[in-house]
Amino acid sequence: MKKTLGLILTLVLVLTLAACGGKNNAAESPSPDAGSGTATNSPSAKPVTVKLGIFKNVTHAAGYIALEKEFFQKQLGEHVTIEVQAFDNGSDFSTAIATGQIDLGYVGPGPSTNQFLKSSNFRVISGADNGGAVLVAGKDSGVTTVKDLVGKTIAIPTKGSTNEISLRLLLEQEGVKITTDNSGAQIVARAPSDTLVALRQNEVHATLIPEPWGTQIEEEGIGKVIVPWDQIPPNNGDYPLVILVASDKFISEHRDLAVAAVKANLEAIDFINANPDESYELINKRLSELSGKGLDIALIKAALSHMKLTSDVSEAAIEEMAKVSIEAGYIKDVTVDTLDLSKFLDLSILEDAKSGK
Repeated sequence: MKKTLGLILTLVLVLTLAACGGKNNAAESPSPDAGSGTATNSPSAKPVTVKLGIFKNVTHAAGYIALEKEFFQKQLGEHVTIEVQAFDNGSDFSTAIATGQIDLGYVGPGPSTNQFLKSSNFRVISGADNGGAVLVAGKDSGVTTVKDLVGKTIAIPTKGSTNEISLRLLLEQEGVKITTDNSGAQIVARAPSDTLVALRQNEVHATLIPEPWGTQIEEEGIGKVIVPWDQIPPNNGDYPLVILVASDKFISEHRDLAVAAVKANLEAIDFINANPDESYELINKRLSELSGKGLDIALIKAALSHMKLTSDVSEAAIEEMAKVSIEAGYIKDVTVDTLDLSKFLDLSILEDAKSGK
């Protein structure tokens, strides 16, 4: 009896030790999800705040959808807090990213290239939208072709903007000089809403403006589109109008989050293409939040039909536009011959996002 009891106690002790050892091994072994790179599955991930910049413009539709559908939140992870900052123009945005006020965001290549050549501390990591700007002439301007712009005044949203660069290229290819007198065309900066008033009063005679402003001008009977979006240079509308950029500091410290942001951008582009009707409503919702005023859904639909949503980035087109900025005097201390944008684009992040890394 004593032998039997001793055997039983020994067996219980052995089984208990085996069980404890099994638990220790399980705790030390990684779970199937460990190392997957999914931030939401990592309880040890430190809280991070990501500051994202975006414009109050429908051409930034991919960013709007990525926010509204929470693609950014899903891809960046639950440990990330996203702070959105809205901008009215590329100059303010570019200054903000160069000075560390934001980490990444959507902007045009014109002002961002100008700023990069000064500060060299942020990079293009993806495209978002190609094209989406049109040349509109006022109804009482007497302008029906680009050549009619001699002696006329043309408005662009801001000096040095991508729209101004396109306008300069368009005038050059049509043989129209840019002057400060009636021997050529004069360029002035006007906010889009002010441009509508100026066209109506014939204070400016035309504008190269992003959608949906061009469509709105036509619908209100203020003017008419004389050069559609797919004929605007460079490359007949297939040029980067909106790109996704990130600061060097952000890329260095959080490259995984930069890749995640590009994944969210890709997801948003795919969603818009697959679900246009739902996208129009979501874009209008975010636009209303950022600007305090929404748009007629028909305008948003028209605007999206006049642009090409894509993550692709043409380095050649950005370089061509930079040369225009140099010749216009917006880029100082750099000549066309010494222009070097090789470090401005870091498309390895886009490649990683597309490959699922």
